[in-house]
Amino acid sequence: MAIGDIIVGIDIGTSKVSLVVGEVNNFNQIEVTCNTSHKCDGIKKAKIIDEEDIALAIHKVVEEAETETELKIHSAYVTIPGKYVTIVQNSVVREAKDKYAGISTKDVSSAIMQVKDVEIPEGKTIIDIVTDKFILEDGKIVSDPVGNLSASFTLNAQVILADKEYLKQIVSIFRKSGLELDGIVPISLAERNVMLDSNEMNDNIMLLDIGAGNTDLGVFEGNGFVYTNTIPLGGDSITSDISLVLNIEEEEADKLKKQYGLAMKSYIDNDNEIILNTYRGDSKTKVIKSSELIEIIEARIEEIFSLINKDLINQGIKQRINNVILTGQGITNINKSDVAGKVILNIPIKISTGRLISTVRPEYRTAYSLVRYIAARPFAKTVSSSIDSNSKESILYTIMERIKEFFYS
Repeated sequence: MAIGDIIVGIDIGTSKVSLVVGEVNNFNQIEVTCNTSHKCDGIKKAKIIDEEDIALAIHKVVEEAETETELKIHSAYVTIPGKYVTIVQNSVVREAKDKYAGISTKDVSSAIMQVKDVEIPEGKTIIDIVTDKFILEDGKIVSDPVGNLSASFTLNAQVILADKEYLKQIVSIFRKSGLELDGIVPISLAERNVMLDSNEMNDNIMLLDIGAGNTDLGVFEGNGFVYTNTIPLGGDSITSDISLVLNIEEEEADKLKKQYGLAMKSYIDNDNEIILNTYRGDSKTKVIKSSELIEIIEARIEEIFSLINKDLINQGIKQRINNVILTGQGITNINKSDVAGKVILNIPIKISTGRLISTVRPEYRTAYSLVRYIAARPFAKTVSSSIDSNSKESILYTIMERIKEFFYS
């Protein structure tokens, strides 16, 4: 990245669209110049159900950002749920062009473009290349081989594929809102550098983001991105359960969830009485015990973690995970949710304590993580969002060219 680069990141969630504008300052750090969000109901169960609603929400957050920053925004990066992502592991061996001068940036760039040559299943397309590690001729592992005196090196990388149909929907939404697409990044991959602390970055970790309507999971082995998926349940599922079982309005159900939020009935201190003010039965109000409320919360949280557990077992990767890091507005305000997760997954689990979490409000964390991920891309020539671009080229071609821009210098 270069000083002055401006990166626009957009996260399309199940309850809102969030936007963050970041600029690379004189210390080569991202300085947030604007963050904004707008309510949006265009995604349900990780599926786009209303392109117009999403496009309108994006248009509104862009308008607000343009007013605040005095910029004209023509393009942005966006997140993609793990459900639509496939990760292909690949490695290539590359000879240094001049072994006496050391490995050059061009050698590395060529290796990165070579590693993308994988068999791409029908209906998929490349959206990103993630460099995992470089292994020198003598077996030494480095994160950046440039300048090392080695006749050759091996690059281990992940080629990130996305479903073409989902990508076409996103492109359609962006163009309806007057934007071009700079790039698309899996949610877990974007969040990793913000949600994990320095020790966790080198561990075999599963990052769980339980949001309003979806749970995104990402499995990492050190720098390696191993697996990602989306479970179509989240905090709103708990609210809906409370509303349905207790026969009350969702607004009151959400308030009760936040006020009495506890993931396990066994941790109740006092089984207090709760007056239901919007009860829709024969009487105007109803009184229940707090244990009845917490039983509903516990059942849904148990289901979410059980589905995650089943997915990990089916993928054959559960035994490779040492720790689970939990984040997301849908779960972190419910006490003992980490304990409930540990009981079901049988893996140590903790609420995220990444050092950057406290620097940004929860509703903007994923969009902020996206901006930081793009800014931190290694070997990138340029990462800046295009302020003046009005390209009408094929989006699949454009993204491939963008990848080339990232890595060729």
